Amino acid sequence: MILKKLFPKTTPLYLLTDTQLAGLTNAQMTSQALSAGIRVIQLREKYRSKKEIFKEALALKALTTKHKAALIINDHIDIALGVNAEGVHLGQEDMPLPEARRIMGGKKIIGVSTHSLIQAQKAENEGADYIGFGPIFHTSTKDAGKPRGLKALQKIREHINIPIVAIGGITSGNIKEVLMSGADAAAIASGILSGNIRTNTMRYLSSLE
Repeated sequence: MILKKLFPKTTPLYLLTDTQLAGLTNAQMTSQALSAGIRVIQLREKYRSKKEIFKEALALKALTTKHKAALIINDHIDIALGVNAEGVHLGQEDMPLPEARRIMGGKKIIGVSTHSLIQAQKAENEGADYIGFGPIFHTSTKDAGKPRGLKALQKIREHINIPIVAIGGITSGNIKEVLMSGADAAAIASGILSGNIRTNTMRYLSSLE
């Protein structure tokens, strides 16, 4: 499965872009993250017009192609298709997955945010390529409700066969435990983007050795 190739044990990091956190453009932070070894980038942009997001996505696609990495677009199926991104990530309030699959086709990646076992099972049954699950720990980056914790992640792993991307409060100090609890990768924003991106990424990767 393509997600298994994207998340080898050495680089199970999934970067969520955030220009406000990084104080950089999406292209600048993506370039630095790719140079540090990250191979999955999700363009998550909530404050710009779709025209601006499309331009950002084009720039990021050029970078990810150069580094043989994957670009996932948050929410916007049309933009993902327009720039030939590897896939799209959908929230619970976005387009239903079956409709998204009909538009995206079978070769594109579709990930779905989930916060419970019921949501996770529904996403898998409807053909998601991976699920995002969390928040695992408390996070100030996004208000996603009460932390689910590692036990919930372990339960999800017992019932779900597709890759799981854990999200929420994952630091270099707890990522190893998160992966040991069943996650295939960890989605991270502030832990990598707040400060020196290369140094932060190396800290995460070193903690997995």
